Amino acid sequence: MNDLQSSGIEQTGAGRIGVTERWEPRIVGLVCNWCTYAGADMAGTARLKYPANVRLVRFPCTGRMSPLMILKAFEHGADGVVVSGCHPGDCHYVQGNLVARRRFTVLRSLLDFLGLDLRRIHFAWVSAAEGQKWAKVVDQVTASVREAGPMPRVERPADSPPVELPPFPESTRAAWEPERLDALRK
Repeated sequence: MNDLQSSGIEQTGAGRIGVTERWEPRIVGLVCNWCTYAGADMAGTARLKYPANVRLVRFPCTGRMSPLMILKAFEHGADGVVVSGCHPGDCHYVQGNLVARRRFTVLRSLLDFLGLDLRRIHFAWVSAAEGQKWAKVVDQVTASVREAGPMPRVERPADSPPVELPPFPESTRAAWEPERLDALRK
């Protein structure tokens, strides 16, 4: 195998170069700021090897995460989602991680009922000191989503009205108001 092939590029005859078709899953990680995000940071600082397929969205606490955010991730092209927070009893906000786990369990049951391949959605407890565990979780989630394959995309007929999801809860929406975001930047 030459350098071009190992980089995902191959020569296609007569000196032309093309890109090989190699699908990589797009995974969204909805993570706690205090534990999992710090654990992911530790994994990066320790230069642990794990797939770079997960894009993190950091929350003050996974208990603040609306289940609609998981649906939005799939709507916007994610092939898989992993939700991860503090271990039970270690939540910075006392029980936020347990609230998130209950919501996740209910949503997972609903998605199973709707026919979503459950290999696409995962939950994990990862503390700030568990960089190696985060790397292992990412490996497992990526392998699981790869096994499930690309997320089927549904094309709506041009004349059908767009599907409207209910708005985010007021408490979540307020956190994204421009005035509050400006205050955070100062």
